[in-house]
This record gives sequence, C-alpha cells and structure tokens, in this order.
Amino acid sequence: MTIRVTIEKRNLTNADTFLHKDTIERENQDSFCIKTQIQGNPNVHIFGVFDGHGQYGAQCSNFVKDRLVEMLSSDPTLLDDPLKAYSSAFLATNFELHNSEIDDTMSGTTAITVLVVGDTLYVANVGDSRAVIAIKDGDRVLAEDLSEDQTPFRKDECERVNLCGARVLSVDQVEGLKDPNVQNWGDEESQGGDPPRLWVPNEMYPGTAFTRSVGDSTAETIGVIAVPEIKVVRLTPNHLFFVVASDGVFEFLPSQTVVNMSAAYTDPRDACAAIAGESYKLWLENENRTDDITIIIVQIKGSSNSGAGDTDSGVDCRPMVMGPVKGSLNMRSISQSETYGPVRSDFSNAQQSCQHSASMNRSAAIIVPSPMQQRALQLDVG
Repeated sequence: MTIRVTIEKRNLTNADTFLHKDTIERENQDSFCIKTQIQGNPNVHIFGVFDGHGQYGAQCSNFVKDRLVEMLSSDPTLLDDPLKAYSSAFLATNFELHNSEIDDTMSGTTAITVLVVGDTLYVANVGDSRAVIAIKDGDRVLAEDLSEDQTPFRKDECERVNLCGARVLSVDQVEGLKDPNVQNWGDEESQGGDPPRLWVPNEMYPGTAFTRSVGDSTAETIGVIAVPEIKVVRLTPNHLFFVVASDGVFEFLPSQTVVNMSAAYTDPRDACAAIAGESYKLWLENENRTDDITIIIVQIKGSSNSGAGDTDSGVDCRPMVMGPVKGSLNMRSISQSETYGPVRSDFSNAQQSCQHSASMNRSAAIIVPSPMQQRALQLDVG
C-alpha cells in the first residue's frame, strides 16, 4: 500500500464554548483519526473527527481519538458484530475518560466516525459533527446525511434530556431577555446564533448545545450520553465520496453545499481549501469568532471519479484531510513530529519523499491541502 500525505495547518481566531471563552492563543481542540487495515484486514478502515470543548477539550478529543480506535482495533468481535463493537467502544472510552487524569467535569468531545468494512459503511455519531455522502443521480450529485446532529433542536433528543432533568433554554432565555416558557426555537439553520442549551436545574451550567458527547460528566447527570447513533450504508456504484467534518464546517454550510464544493474541484486539496475558506468567511460574517475546522474527504473506489485501472469493488481508501484548522488565516510551517505523529503510528515504514501518485488497489492518499506550505510523505506498507 502506498499512501501520500500532504500537510497543512492554519490558525484561525478564537473559538469558545459558552462557559469557557478562550483567547486567540489557545490550542486547537479538534483532532482526527485515519487508520487503515484495521486488524491487518485490507478491507477495514476507520475515519473520525473529534471536536473537543471546554477547558480540557483538546485533551479529551485526543484521548477519545486514541482509545476509541485502539478498542475497535483490538476487539475480536469487530467483524462479526460491528454495531455491538462500535457501541461498546464508545461507552468504554467514555468510562475511561471519566476515570482518567483529564478533568472532564465541564469538558468533553463530540465524535463522528466512519468504519469501512468492505463495501459497507458503519457511521457512528455522538454530538453535532457530521458525515455526508455524495450520490450520483443523473447529471446531479446529491448529498445524503450519514448522521443526524444531536442537539436540543431535535424533538426526540430534547424530550429525552428533559426527562433526565435538564432545563432546555437559550442564553437569552436564561438571562431573562426572552420568555423561558416558549419552548420553540425554530430550526438549527435559522436560530444557530442562540441555540437551545442544557442547564442543571436552578443553575447556570453546563450550557451544552448538544445532547450527546464523550466526557462531560456534569452534563451526563442531565441526560448528555455517549451512546452513539449508528447508520449502516451499503455502497453502490453511484456513491462518489463521503465527507467527515466538524461543526466548524457545517455551522453555516449545508450538507448539499459541502458536497457541491467537493465535487466541483478535480483536486480534493482545492476542495478542502475552498470549503475551509468559505466556512471561515461565513463565521466572520455571522459571528465575532470562528470555530475549529477539520475536514476529511474519502473517495470511493469504482465511482465515476476514481482513477483509471480501478476495477475492484469497495472503497479505494483515499482520504483527503484538512485539519485541524483554527486561528487566523496566517499559515505556518509545522514540524514532521507534530503533524505526522498520528499517521506514522499506524505505518512503520514512513519515508519522506517528493510528491508521487498512488494508484494501487486499495491504496490511500491522505491529503491535508496547503496552498502555501506543503510537504509530501510517502508511506509504503507491505
């Protein structure tokens, strides 16, 4: 297997949660995972984005990223019962985070992951990051959500946390600027600026705008759970690619727009850069801050945008990654250790090289686009 990696990292302006407002200098709290050939199987791969929040959000997202993948990789029942293995891994990771040295009282992470097993996708979601798949429909490319955001905007989730004792109110309602008895917040697209949040009765915390997460032990007492919602999708020749991204992308960009932008570029690096740039612009137009942004685009083998000579069925695991992104649009060059660490842990024979194309069966091209600073890493795996 030959894997090509091109790296970019940017700094955006500060992002914050309601309870923990950070400075421009704070670290990015997003993390992502890309692990191919799980358990030595060339047809099993996992891709995930983890959006940390709170004072220790970065530690939480990295902890969950590492442990979740480790648990799935070591679970002997993974291929026999992926749904059970997935759910067990999330709950066990949540338990371990609670009992770790990381203070997750008011910190945690969302998690959106896609497990590829042959020609089947198992999409597990906890929180409000999102996975979307592109489907060819005649001359059109349509977006189909692979996950559903878990927020109080959803009636079922709102009712569930209410039964667990949560007060569900927007910030304006908590501060007395709006009637707290009006439990109609519209939809997420039109009311995203002051969303409904979860509060402990008679208190002003934790104020989470999601109903599921990993960590967040205080919010767990009012119904915020780590149980994933899992969707199973059997791939067809009409599936072109899928996108896994944090809510920094989807806060202002609908799924169809993200798919349209991805499909409009021949080079997925350009697509990633365009999506991140548009997300950044829309954040600044609508808020006085921006959120962390992480994007993974995975091309599907056998689709119309696959390379020549791709004849086998299934996924041609070519994830194109941009992220994590935060801070200003100023770019900086980054060291090999801080960027390649998560990738090199999966592949021992990493060697730096010039750019090479990889067009082998079940090959992977992991690309983090950079218009200004690029490095290529060629990883040859037997």
